[in-house]
Amino acid sequence: MTPDHLFSIASAAVLPGWLALACAPLGRAKAVLAARVIAVLLAGLYVTLLATGLAGEGPPAGASFNSLEGVRLLLASPQALLAGWVHYLVFDLWVGSWEAEDNSLPHWLLLPCLALTFLAGPTGLLLYHLLKAGRMRRS
Repeated sequence: MTPDHLFSIASAAVLPGWLALACAPLGRAKAVLAARVIAVLLAGLYVTLLATGLAGEGPPAGASFNSLEGVRLLLASPQALLAGWVHYLVFDLWVGSWEAEDNSLPHWLLLPCLALTFLAGPTGLLLYHLLKAGRMRRS
């Protein structure tokens, strides 16, 4: 299976988890569980991509976590870039499930947090914490 094909599969695979979280008031615990199962399955794909990528020719010379250029080189191959994408998908979905698991925000306030977490992970997490802090301050 090509990296492009796996990219399409992984990108589509997270959508049911996000839809479950968006519909969480209908069964919050089940929605969180569904999202987390999908995240764990995609984590398995991530580990597989890492293992098969490391078994190949290895990272290019100069690849490292010590500089922006080193990270760019780490992600230079399609398989490494795909692993990085799956990493984002897994963590964003897990963070979204964590946000949905907390009942301190009404669902209508949670929805923009989930949307932003899906589209721009840390932005959604920041909004979630700001809204939660604002509600705690008012009570």
